[in-house]
Amino acid sequence: MIEQFAENVDLGLSKSEKTLPSKYFYDKNGDELFVEIMNMPEYYLTRCEMEIFTSQTDALIESFQADKNEYFELIELGAGDGSKTRKLLAALSEKGYQFEYLPVDISQNALDQLQLSLQQHLPQVSVVPKHGDYFDMLGSVKDSHHPKIVLFLGSNIGNMTDAIASDFLYQLGANLNTNDKLLLGTDLIKSADIVLPAYNDEAGITSSFNLNLLHRMNTELGADFDPDGFAHAPEYNENEGIAKSYLLSNKQQTVEIAAIGKTYDFRAGEKIHTEISRKYNDNVLANILAKTDFTVSAKFTDKNNYFADYLLNRN
Repeated sequence: MIEQFAENVDLGLSKSEKTLPSKYFYDKNGDELFVEIMNMPEYYLTRCEMEIFTSQTDALIESFQADKNEYFELIELGAGDGSKTRKLLAALSEKGYQFEYLPVDISQNALDQLQLSLQQHLPQVSVVPKHGDYFDMLGSVKDSHHPKIVLFLGSNIGNMTDAIASDFLYQLGANLNTNDKLLLGTDLIKSADIVLPAYNDEAGITSSFNLNLLHRMNTELGADFDPDGFAHAPEYNENEGIAKSYLLSNKQQTVEIAAIGKTYDFRAGEKIHTEISRKYNDNVLANILAKTDFTVSAKFTDKNNYFADYLLNRN
């Protein structure tokens, strides 16, 4: 993992427009900060999707078209703390469905916490955590012929460009069988006064989350970043429906990363792009799905129409 981390950092910081992969936000401290983000008053995404899972649980389950007499696998990509999914797991269990829950996450810490929580609160649910990359984990269950329902929630798909999202969903479909399902959580396009505070809260939690990337590189890669030399700088283009997060160098500086054996120069005002957060509508999603094996079979929104969970069918 360290070798891949170092390789990805070198690739991103060697570009003319510097980048760092958002997946490296999530070490133990990053996990804890993201839980804080999800509870921020400005961060509407989690509350809106939680509203859908709480108020429309039965409708979600009906949309799966699962047979109570046939065992299926419920696979969650990027499971995190599983707070929304727990509502679904409890309802499926109470209704007598036969299934196994396979949470997939790049963070072992998040999986450990989730498994412990489910053992305490839903001991009747069979849980098989999968640590690692989405496709490696999907490959490990691909050969099972059981029906699969995949959850990709929280608008995690929004961390990809449209082209990458389309390829991701195509590859995901290649690991599934006909009539398998994907529940895709998407943040809908809205005005900047609603969206931007979710990435730039007053308490500074999103800033700490972004800057944690620098701390992580210092700790794991032997880098000598001065976190005070960078500032959290989010942007949102309402016409495009795309939010971006940057780390802004507030001075001219040089950083050495021991694990890579190289130094990197930063100009005052130079930005490192750390995250994209795409917002959606039906047309945007239709364009992304055009070259995949998925079609939309249902759509669930919160009462404010801020967020949507699309149920996709693998053709």
